[in-house]
Amino acid sequence: MWFSPETEDYYLGGIVPTIESDGAKCVRIDLKEHNNKICDEIVLEIRRSKFVVADFTGNRGGVYFEAGLAYSLGLPVIWTVREDHLPQVHFDTRQYNHIVYQSKDDLREKLTHRIKATIP
Repeated sequence: MWFSPETEDYYLGGIVPTIESDGAKCVRIDLKEHNNKICDEIVLEIRRSKFVVADFTGNRGGVYFEAGLAYSLGLPVIWTVREDHLPQVHFDTRQYNHIVYQSKDDLREKLTHRIKATIP
């Protein structure tokens, strides 16, 4: 996801509590302590993951890379985007069923349902 003050509340109030409610660990690479190259850490954490939540708010290129890597590894990718940023999502990924949310509570509710419905 976009590392921005604009998205911080969605991460802390929507994504983290949802993922960690069932005992899973939520990892965002900018919050992980390490001494390695950032891209190597991203690849390592994606490979360790059971699934990936990819938020396209802000239309950040890295999110496309990370979602594509997870997808190519056969990991479930949960595609999310804040409603006002949906028009900027690239057409190549618009075909995937994005969770389109308006608030952190909306994101938390929809993400909870999606995880329960699609992640074994």
